[in-house]
Amino acid sequence: MTELRTIEAPAEASGQRLDQFLAAQLEGVSRSRVQLLMDQGDVLVNGKHGKASFKLRGGERIDITGEPRPAPLKAIAEDIPLDVIFEDDDLAVVNKPAGMMVHAGAGQNDDVRNRGTLVNALLFRFQRLSSTGGDLRPGIVHRLDKNTSGLIVVAKNDRTHAALAELFSSHRIKKTYVALVQGFVERDKGTINASVGRDPLRRTRMTTQPLENSRTAISHYEVTRRFSSRFGKFTLVRVRIETGRTHQIRVHMASIGHPVVGDTLYGGAGQLTDQVAAQAATSRAARRNVEPERLRLGRNFLHSAQLEFTHPVTGKLLQLEAPLPAELVAFLSQLEDGETDAKKKPDAAKKPSAVDKMRKL
Repeated sequence: MTELRTIEAPAEASGQRLDQFLAAQLEGVSRSRVQLLMDQGDVLVNGKHGKASFKLRGGERIDITGEPRPAPLKAIAEDIPLDVIFEDDDLAVVNKPAGMMVHAGAGQNDDVRNRGTLVNALLFRFQRLSSTGGDLRPGIVHRLDKNTSGLIVVAKNDRTHAALAELFSSHRIKKTYVALVQGFVERDKGTINASVGRDPLRRTRMTTQPLENSRTAISHYEVTRRFSSRFGKFTLVRVRIETGRTHQIRVHMASIGHPVVGDTLYGGAGQLTDQVAAQAATSRAARRNVEPERLRLGRNFLHSAQLEFTHPVTGKLLQLEAPLPAELVAFLSQLEDGETDAKKKPDAAKKPSAVDKMRKL
């Protein structure tokens, strides 16, 4: 049963809105949560239901009859299709699509948001998962960003969860990604050794600027293909990460001037424009109405393509792969079709395309 809380409005609260006053009085309770309590009829002012906009005069008795904090979210099972690459009694490896969150956020107390996540799908498919991550993150040992696709490991029991966590922390799981970045990456191979921390000014971003909370992050990249197209210059790279920091590849590639295509958070273009046609439209605007073609990906061009590790229970070496999703293959095809230097390379048609190489992952 919820304990009744009573607050008396002091004289200095005169003129304040009721919701503003309570949000300041109740530690850790947001103004929106206070308004929800009022909508539920759980806030009484002098025995009458209080409204958010009510202006205090001072001296009012305010009774709070509901719980000011919502109950912790608990993930529920949902029948959502899963692409399972590997499964046994202890763990599973799933090919997550872009656009799917791994789990609901701890700050997301709206129950509607606890839907459609990878965890919801995992609970329906496997039913039994490790409990180490709590009720909101059962089975989750590591994460992929919402708009990143590819392989993710899931633990079915706590023993395996602990063993997998140790493999990750000791860098004994080899993780390789495929990314398309903007511009020509000059060197064919390289290593980015730059610590990553939370950006103090923009909390949704990470940064390689030296900060107290920065943690070691190492990424090794290798160029697969460079594109010079009418949409601009791009480089397809394979990136192997030794560490698994939040947004690591995205922030690392942006730090060397080559943000991931589609990653607007770190400076990547959300839409590519046919630059040749755009220039023509500018120079001939008085004579012709030329609408340049535009390419929009709608996600980050970043895919977790390969995982290699020793199974922590059986000792078997697992080498798992997930091919590029159809939307990324189609995007590469459009870039290849728009390459501006094709006429300069008469043998280009004889060589396997980047798309063909990616299909053979």
